[in-house]
Amino acid sequence: MQQTITEYESIINKCEDIFAKKLKDYGTAWRILRISSLTDQIFIKAQRIRSIDEKGEQRIKEDISNEYIGIINYSIIGLIQLDLGIAEKPEELSFSTAMRLFDQYSNQAKYLMADKNHDYGEAWRDMRISSLTDLILQKLLRVKQIENNKGNTLISEGIDANYLDMINYAVFALIKIEKSHE
Repeated sequence: MQQTITEYESIINKCEDIFAKKLKDYGTAWRILRISSLTDQIFIKAQRIRSIDEKGEQRIKEDISNEYIGIINYSIIGLIQLDLGIAEKPEELSFSTAMRLFDQYSNQAKYLMADKNHDYGEAWRDMRISSLTDLILQKLLRVKQIENNKGNTLISEGIDANYLDMINYAVFALIKIEKSHE
């Protein structure tokens, strides 16, 4: 389990570095994005991964690892938006506040992963990367349905739980990709 925590934190550190650099470049322009827009951004990234996998080739030579990083970072942004609400104007958060929120939600995802990983016995290590991508796409379809239901569910987890799971599936995929390059 400690190996998983170490690998997980390494991936999140890479995502956080990219988040911080984009925050310096663009500020918090994402504060105007509605949850549905964030869900669609994540969908585009997951669909690209699946499309490349199914076609066996890619024309844009951008590493799919970047798409998984985008899934993680947009999911964290989604959690922030669920917490703070959507800004009517491009409301600026301070750099330190945005980074604190990134840490808060990435840690929440890590603790959830540790609990589930304990119960499932690291089953993800025996899964294919394509299955992790499919699970992300399934979570996205669930989120879209919850959005269509105006956030109401009868028995299911909410949007936030689905974003947390997508973060974890994307981290697992990145760990597996890194392992395949060793």
